[in-house]
Amino acid sequence: MTKSQVVFDPFSEEYFNGPWDIYRRMREETPVYYNEAEDFYALSRHEDVSAAYKDFATYSSAYGLDLAMVRSGEPPPMKMIILMDPPEHRHMRSLVNKVFTPRAIEAMRPMVTETIDRYLSAADPTGFDVVQDFSAYFPVDIITTMLGVPEDKRQQVREWVDTSLHREPGQIEMSDEGMAAIAEAMGLYFQLIQERRNEPQDDMFSRLVAAEIQREDGGVESLEDFEIAGFATLLGGAGAETVTKLVGNAVVEFARHPEQWQKLLDDRSKIPAAVEELLRYEPPVHYNVRRSMREVHLHGVTIPEGKPVFLLQASAHRDPDAFTDPDTFDIDRDRTEAQNLGFGYGVHSCLGAALARMETAIALERLLDRMPRYEVLWNQCERVAMQNVAGWSHVPVRVL
Repeated sequence: MTKSQVVFDPFSEEYFNGPWDIYRRMREETPVYYNEAEDFYALSRHEDVSAAYKDFATYSSAYGLDLAMVRSGEPPPMKMIILMDPPEHRHMRSLVNKVFTPRAIEAMRPMVTETIDRYLSAADPTGFDVVQDFSAYFPVDIITTMLGVPEDKRQQVREWVDTSLHREPGQIEMSDEGMAAIAEAMGLYFQLIQERRNEPQDDMFSRLVAAEIQREDGGVESLEDFEIAGFATLLGGAGAETVTKLVGNAVVEFARHPEQWQKLLDDRSKIPAAVEELLRYEPPVHYNVRRSMREVHLHGVTIPEGKPVFLLQASAHRDPDAFTDPDTFDIDRDRTEAQNLGFGYGVHSCLGAALARMETAIALERLLDRMPRYEVLWNQCERVAMQNVAGWSHVPVRVL
């Protein structure tokens, strides 16, 4: 048997420009991929990726989410819910769940709608950059408003997040600028948490400061400042990036598939299904990295204990063993065929998934009103070069 020549380099220009053919070859030729140069493994088939997301005892989140963090072999110093395994994760999740109930999210709808309308109305009605003039701004504005960040600091949070996630081709470690950006964000959050402890307001920082949960021994537990700051850093990053990229991806894919856009123009009730198909077909998050906590034997390959393992949900979404015609963008596809991993799966399924879905659906509704007919200026489109996150930094359109 000849050795596969597939090269999966998640920090290469080829990868940033669209890794779908790489994913296909990985699924077919090397479903447990090993990168010798960087000493990591990757799972690409839906069955394997979804099983790994549910098996936190084997594939741990406690060592980080990216290659640089996981291969250090040390749990990161920051306390974030996404960097925890049960039972610690369970306690933290039950605390923060209190501010993400379906009722709490639905109560945000007027604010979400107003924010989206405000940014879209400021864009040139004859043509604009969907990302730079619209989707880069409203998601971070929404999530930081919910947190309780002052208005003059909200877009600064987005800039800090972008700086921390940016990777030049070949760059694995976070840059010094990225580290400084994270420190700036944490500093802001610490300051706001202290202010809320002294003077609570109607915001998420105040609710997280006040949140309490009864432990099994009957005692009461609350969150410490550094835990709330870590959660805010995570929320600010996820809230700023996923919807920004999902809306940009949406405009690109509907331009490539105008018959699907027409379906939405004919029937707005299909918008939620369109959001699900976008999450499957062109998700904003392509992977998360886990640490193997024991030796794993899969498809004739042994993954040793203590290795970084990429869980490629974007590849899983194009697996023909999971989805019929997976490379076809179809908002009417059967949703029951396989699990959509766009917002994670298992204990780490995204806390803000309902909010992100709401934001994206409202944004699509408004874009249907604003530009029922449009064309993308393809020669001016640019992709991002980021860790974990995929999508477009520039999607200029002309409204017809």
